[in-house]
Amino acid sequence: MNAYSTAVKFFQDSGVFIYPSILIMAVGLAIALERFFYLSYARKSNRRTWDELLPLLQGGKFQQAHSVTVHSNTAIGKIVSYGLGRVKSARRREDLDAAMEEGMMEIVPRLEKRTHYIATFANVITLVGLLGTIIGLIKAFTAVAQVNPAEKAELLSASISIAMNNTAFALMVAIPFLLIHAFLQARTSEIVDSLEVAKISFLNLVERAKSEAAAAK
Repeated sequence: MNAYSTAVKFFQDSGVFIYPSILIMAVGLAIALERFFYLSYARKSNRRTWDELLPLLQGGKFQQAHSVTVHSNTAIGKIVSYGLGRVKSARRREDLDAAMEEGMMEIVPRLEKRTHYIATFANVITLVGLLGTIIGLIKAFTAVAQVNPAEKAELLSASISIAMNNTAFALMVAIPFLLIHAFLQARTSEIVDSLEVAKISFLNLVERAKSEAAAAK
């Protein structure tokens, strides 16, 4: 029996509760793929934007840097744009920090969006699999109690297959989902940390530029 035939028989022997499990798996995979590509794009685009902004900020060319961030859709571009918009009016470092923190509050929820659903789906599919297992066992005991001895073995085998297959499928989906959730959370934390580092670097560069301007006067 080849792998395809084995998979088909597995689903045929799993009863109706396998279908909600398949639906949960499909939705979870769709979210996982969307988050993976979104976070990968965000990380690369942030790095590219920061590489473009850093020389301008180091050279004190804040006006040119602001023109870059205004047309940028990246997370780091928006956060730096908040800071650049307050460079002239802010007298204290804390004012710039507060402005950029406002940008962080807007950006971070977009990075974390929908990721928590994957862990939720891992828990839900485990419970659905457990429900399918219980239904299969109930069916098995009912079969043993009601049918004649000649049919008991066949019905008992079919019912136990439903019970075990639902548990097996739920675990085969839930375990990778938990690992995927942990990976996406780590990737999100990495991006957020890079934004924090860029924010501190920006504040230090602005403070240095103001000190140099004050010393020149």
